[in-house]
Amino acid sequence: MVCEKCEKKLGKVITPDPWKSGARNTTEGGGRKLNENKALTQGKNRFSPYSSGKFVKCRVCKSLVHQIGAKFCQGCAYKKGICAMCGKKMINTTNYRQSSS
Repeated sequence: MVCEKCEKKLGKVITPDPWKSGARNTTEGGGRKLNENKALTQGKNRFSPYSSGKFVKCRVCKSLVHQIGAKFCQGCAYKKGICAMCGKKMINTTNYRQSSS
């Protein structure tokens, strides 16, 4: 759940690229280098969420939030009726019957 103000901050929808136009395993587009030593460049190409600090923890349940820029996970935002990015109240959930799982 994201409010109208925070919809602008969301990333673009990922669509598949045609083969070779955005592929990383070709040499034409600058993706793969010839005679590359993978032992030296392997750590730079891999994404590690725990060491880089890109993923933050949810303010309610302390689980990892995979949405960039969000402060609450989707489950907690839905249960509380708030925006996942800014925390603004969107829906009154007092009369809703929601489980904790």
